[in-house]
Order: sequence, then structure tokens, then C-alpha cells
Amino acid sequence: MNESVRSYVAELIGTFVLVFVGTAVAVLQGPGVLSEAGWGSAGLIGISFAFGGTLMVLVYTIGPVSGCHINPAVTIAMGIAGRCKWKDAPGYIVAQLVGAVLASVVLIGLLSGLESFSVDNHGLGANGNPAGMSVGALLGWEIVLTALFLFVIFSATKEGADGSVTGLAIGGFLFLAHLIGAQLGDSSLNPARSIGPAIVQGGDALGVLWVFIVGPIVGGIVGFGLYRVCSDK
Repeated sequence: MNESVRSYVAELIGTFVLVFVGTAVAVLQGPGVLSEAGWGSAGLIGISFAFGGTLMVLVYTIGPVSGCHINPAVTIAMGIAGRCKWKDAPGYIVAQLVGAVLASVVLIGLLSGLESFSVDNHGLGANGNPAGMSVGALLGWEIVLTALFLFVIFSATKEGADGSVTGLAIGGFLFLAHLIGAQLGDSSLNPARSIGPAIVQGGDALGVLWVFIVGPIVGGIVGFGLYRVCSDK
């Protein structure tokens, strides 16, 4: 298996793991799945840790193989920065999208084993706008948080950075972002993470899906710009 194919496989597996674990925890915390009150035993902090902690682990496991983008916004920003070859970018993004969709397909199959679960009532952890924010605010959250996320990623992975703490920095920021966004239905920061559940879940999630595609891509580019301003490498 050549290097590019190995990277694509790693990206597919990594995105599957991130979306599966993160959205599974999110769904199981919702009202009516495990309890009428909802928020299970993990709560908002648990959802935040599910996404941030999973990403931290993946940085150390598949990072040496593919760079652990598992996010089209990261791949695009890395392409602009020259850290990812543009010829490899389509393969990365396709692998990420396939991994995300597969994660949601597997999740709905497993959750269907719970008599209390209904995809129409409980969803699949798709991003949305449950707080009823304006579209501009929803988009703004995605741009700002993803810009800061990519600033952290570029800073933590630059030449000379301490690789032993890379996962802690990157996963740690995703944890912090979800402390804000988990309660707003926001904090995707990752088009693949949003596309997979939205496609399988359907319904209202598809109506705002564009926000969680455009916002992270724009934010990723802004984040690289912030990094360039602050770094000499």
C-alpha cells in the first residue's frame, strides 16, 4: 500500500472514530434516550470531552500516518499553507466524508437496538440551531472558533514544536470549543463531522448544513492567516 492510500485509509478511520464517538455520546445525553430528563451521566462536559479527548488520541495514533486532519477545513488550510500536497487533498476530503457517513450509518444501526430511541425524535448528533440564533450568529461562531482552532493546530505542529504535547493542545482546544458550542448545537469546526450525521438523519439538519460547511472552511483560512501573522515559520 503506497503512502497516499495509507493516508486516505487513516483519514477515513480517524474521521469515523471522531464522529462515531462524539455523536454517540451527544445522542445518549439527550432527553428520552436513556432518561426523560436527558443529559445522561456525562452531560455537556462529557460531550466536550468525547470530541476533544477522541481527537487527542487520534493525533497520536494516526498523526504519524496522515497528519490527522480528519476535517476538510484542516486539509484545505494545510493545502494553502503548503503542508499538504494539493494532489492529495481530494483523496483526504473524500475519505473524511466517507468516514463520517459510515459512522452515522453504524450509529443509527446500533442505537436502533434501544426501544426508546427514535431518529426522528432524538437525531444522530447533527449540528443545528436549537437556540434559535440568527444565521449570521451561527455562522459567526463557526468562523471564530474554527479560526482559533486552526491557529492552535498550526502553532502546535510547526517545525520545532514539542510533539509530545501536540495532541493535548489540539484536542484540548476542541474540548474548550465544545464547552461553548455543545449547548448551542454549534461547534462543528469540521464539515465532515456535520455532513455525516445530517445526511443520515435528514430533516431540519440539512437546512442549516451549509453553515457548518462554509463557516469552518472560512474560519480555517482565517486561522492560518492569524498563525502567519504570529509566527516566523
